[in-house]
Amino acid sequence: DILVDGKVCDCDIVVTCQVGDPVPLQVKLTNWSKHSVGPFALTMMPYQDYQNGVHNYDLQDAITFVGSNTFYIDTVKPTKDSVYFGALLFLYTGDFYLNIKFHEDNCSRELPLSWLCLPSVHIRATEPVA
Repeated sequence: DILVDGKVCDCDIVVTCQVGDPVPLQVKLTNWSKHSVGPFALTMMPYQDYQNGVHNYDLQDAITFVGSNTFYIDTVKPTKDSVYFGALLFLYTGDFYLNIKFHEDNCSRELPLSWLCLPSVHIRATEPVA
């Protein structure tokens, strides 16, 4: 489950926020398997999609994380969940996306595609209301 500013997100929802206001992020990982999973890392990477096949990940002047953009997960037991909190601060207006990936910790080989990515979250940063 992914929550942006307290709202559940999926790939069809655009979350609107204001420039200059921290936007709380919450990612909840639930282990529905019969075995413990881990260790792995959860990484959140913001980008802009130019709608021509180009994704711009060089956004250090437009977005900053409050806290870390990577969380290390030791083990998640069967039927249990782990929740990770962070926040984004948008410095400019625009349409941004958040790519959320899980990958094995301390290993260069990535997990199978079914474990690799969650659907991207679409966030629209707007001017503050005066």
